[in-house]
Amino acid sequence: MPKFDAVFAGLTILDVAGRPVSAIPKGGNVDFIDEIRMNPAGTASGAVMNASKLGLTCATAACVGNDEKGDFIVNYYDRMGIDTSLVQRTDTMPTSATILPIRPNGERPALHCRGASDAWYVEESGFEALCDARFLHHGGTGLLNAMDDGQSAKLLAHAKQKGLTVTFDLIAPDEYTVGLLADLLPHVDYFMPSFEEAVFLSGLSEPADVSAFFKNMGARSCIFKWGANGSYVSCAGQKDFRVPALKVAVSDTTGCGDSYCGGFIAGLAMGYDVEAACRLGTAVSAQVATGLGSDAGVDDLESTLAFMQSATELTQPPG
Repeated sequence: MPKFDAVFAGLTILDVAGRPVSAIPKGGNVDFIDEIRMNPAGTASGAVMNASKLGLTCATAACVGNDEKGDFIVNYYDRMGIDTSLVQRTDTMPTSATILPIRPNGERPALHCRGASDAWYVEESGFEALCDARFLHHGGTGLLNAMDDGQSAKLLAHAKQKGLTVTFDLIAPDEYTVGLLADLLPHVDYFMPSFEEAVFLSGLSEPADVSAFFKNMGARSCIFKWGANGSYVSCAGQKDFRVPALKVAVSDTTGCGDSYCGGFIAGLAMGYDVEAACRLGTAVSAQVATGLGSDAGVDDLESTLAFMQSATELTQPPG
């Protein structure tokens, strides 16, 4: 029996967010806002926190600095019951961090300082401990310098050889990212970027064509997170479909895509089929959008299921 339901590995940062921010004050002036919050975030972090809230037994594998930001993240996880035995600490870099001045409409421009996530590196001897789970979510390729140089592909290959279900997300893709995916996607069950990232990487615009592009590269299934359009799902042997978004009053969209991944993985772990798991991910993402930060708005599985029953679907994509 695996030790964990799921291990979430990769980009882990500290977010300092404030809202609402219409403009940066001129010179040395001061403006007043309603809320400031500090919380763990990132492609792995936003997923693990929300999966844990839904009841999964979770661990996270990441690297943070030996600094006050790293202490905050580890203590935060400990209070949530997330296993931190796979978290590395380094003296060579500070903890990765982001300042987020959240606009009144919920958009989240970011000022990011790269740090210890670039130093995260798992030797082959550490693969067994990291894969002592039913699910492995790898998040953050693009901002994981040490692992992006081939080691992530080795980790995912090991996870598949061990029989884990592998989900995969990335961040900040550039012209080099497609080359990384060629080695990664053959070991991925569910590729879960945003639709905008997928369009950029593929050079295509129609969801069916974009998903076919990545499935031809080896991904077994694609789930594109699409904001107010919901999500687009393309699984081998099934007809593609779209899961609508849910209508909420948006405060902050930080971490919505990451939280969708956490909800989706939780659904699969609880025995949901893919569509039902996507709907759970959608509900988690919608709740996160109502608060400030990557784990805002979500309390537990029971309240999330109640929210799903009462929420209104956006049946027609906006625009």
